Amino acid sequence: MDQDKHHPRLLRSTRQALPIALLKAREAVMGHFRPMLAQHNVTEQQWRVLRFLSERGQIDATELAQGAALLAPSLTRMIKALEDRNLIRTTRDTSDGRRVLVAIDDPGVKLLEEVRPESIKIYEDLEQRIGRDKIEALVALLNEVTDKATSR
Repeated sequence: MDQDKHHPRLLRSTRQALPIALLKAREAVMGHFRPMLAQHNVTEQQWRVLRFLSERGQIDATELAQGAALLAPSLTRMIKALEDRNLIRTTRDTSDGRRVLVAIDDPGVKLLEEVRPESIKIYEDLEQRIGRDKIEALVALLNEVTDKATSR
């Protein structure tokens, strides 16, 4: 019996709940990447930071937190850990000493280069399983959901 039809005030089934579906899909996909990241002693969050910095160059820590989908307190701890490993470097903004600028450093670039072949292989495997067109459509749809859900 479909409870949604008879009791419209009840929550959707968990199988139809967007947040749960997103989390399940994330876990299913990340399960393919976690072993690779663990081999390189990098967390998922650290990986997102390194990837974002490699694309954007030196940026403000606030922009990095948003771009890498991290909360500011988590990013502060992560910056320290990545800096201790010489994967990133930080500087104070000369025009505003309160702002911290973050950039990927040469060892971080080298790490990305080392991981790239395995990452590409994982993406290719996922494309074989799911289909490139479906993945591209899903990413576009998820970006649209993000944009519309965060706009006011």
